[in-house]
Amino acid sequence: MQNPKYMGLICMLVIVVSIANLVASQTIVKTLPGYPGPLPFKLETGYIGVGEDEAVQLFYYFVESEGKPEEDPLIIWLAGGPGCGTLRAFFFEIGPMQIQYGKYMDNVPALQLDPNSWTKVANVIYLDAPTLTGYSYTKTPEAVHSSDTASASQTAEFMRKFVRDHPKFLKNPMYITGISYSGIVIPMITEELYKGNDEGLQPTVNIQKTRKDCNGDYAEADDNNMQCMSDIDEVNKRVGDINIQQILDPDCDPATNLVRGGNPVVAKGNRKTLQANPIRMLIPSSRSTLVTDTTFCRGEYYDYATLWANDENVMKALNVRQGTVKEWLLCNLDMKYNYGKRSMPQYEFNIRSSVVYHQKLTQRNCRALIFSGDHDMMVPHVGTRNWINTLNLTITDSDWEPYYVNGQNGGYKTTYARQNYSLVFATVKGAGHTAPEFKPAECFEMVKRWFAHRPI
Repeated sequence: MQNPKYMGLICMLVIVVSIANLVASQTIVKTLPGYPGPLPFKLETGYIGVGEDEAVQLFYYFVESEGKPEEDPLIIWLAGGPGCGTLRAFFFEIGPMQIQYGKYMDNVPALQLDPNSWTKVANVIYLDAPTLTGYSYTKTPEAVHSSDTASASQTAEFMRKFVRDHPKFLKNPMYITGISYSGIVIPMITEELYKGNDEGLQPTVNIQKTRKDCNGDYAEADDNNMQCMSDIDEVNKRVGDINIQQILDPDCDPATNLVRGGNPVVAKGNRKTLQANPIRMLIPSSRSTLVTDTTFCRGEYYDYATLWANDENVMKALNVRQGTVKEWLLCNLDMKYNYGKRSMPQYEFNIRSSVVYHQKLTQRNCRALIFSGDHDMMVPHVGTRNWINTLNLTITDSDWEPYYVNGQNGGYKTTYARQNYSLVFATVKGAGHTAPEFKPAECFEMVKRWFAHRPI
């Protein structure tokens, strides 16, 4: 079985839902601790209730496009995990702000603007989903537990309600996007939104699509197949000292167990409490150099976001509901995917493969972009390309051809189509698992061209 995991998936849909008596929480944030002066972009935060009795309260950050918000695409970005907060995308991947490592302001890590923010060409919703992710919370203990199918359904409901509450974006092309494990749920969300349109749900959603990442079935290989077990052990021995998220980065975690083990990514930012391991101070220039006098691990960068997000004044500025979140964590480890496991205490991995949903989308009037870092050993791009080939699409104008950013090779692309469906698959040269984090300029240029319906 193949499990496509998402790193850049976009599908366009038009939503229109009418539930008049539901009121969402919305706050316009004009300043943030760590940034000097008023924000030069429009930031809204808030909650939208989903599920039975709206027991799940999903928190979001919404940044209007710095270009033409009335025309530019409306995209929702989902973090991986599942259970990882979307603040990681806001600071490290596609958001409007960056952390100035080693600098502090207002007693929190200092912030600066990101020149490669996707908000320059799109209206972006950064969603904390599912359930107990980031600042999201539940009103009942029963609502805490989630799954692939529940997460997809609740996110689709969120999108309809968001557009209902922001009717000026009804005509904007909508893209369902995200990274890593969200590739499982994104095609499901997209198909559910299409089905809702077909059934006449209001408001109608205007949807397009982006996606990355796929994985094989080694995690559930047959224990009785001794040759298979031997081969897997041999693989693990050979990759034990390699960082599988980005093979060129220092290896800071326990020995890599590529398949059939616990979660191979144990970022420091995932610890249970903030106080358990104080962050190391960085000089501002060290962000571009992962190895300084002593090896500095990428996971330690995330500690700055954790410190910022747990500050009382930050929570007040974002209008986080008091008492709903005891501590903001980079990832909820009671949800996060573990190879070989069917469930975690708060999440059930009940979709083995989402390829069937991609097959359904090929029958839709839909355009998709799938991109993958070519230095990602966690979900290698060759696996992504393999499952795309099972869709039996026709290769059109590009067949593994290079594309260029600032005069340099940015990676390779292949374009596919079937009737009204189109798909572009692109690798990002030198990027790891979370491609926009490693190659922000290349990824920004790629999506800027794609959103504008220009060749990558």
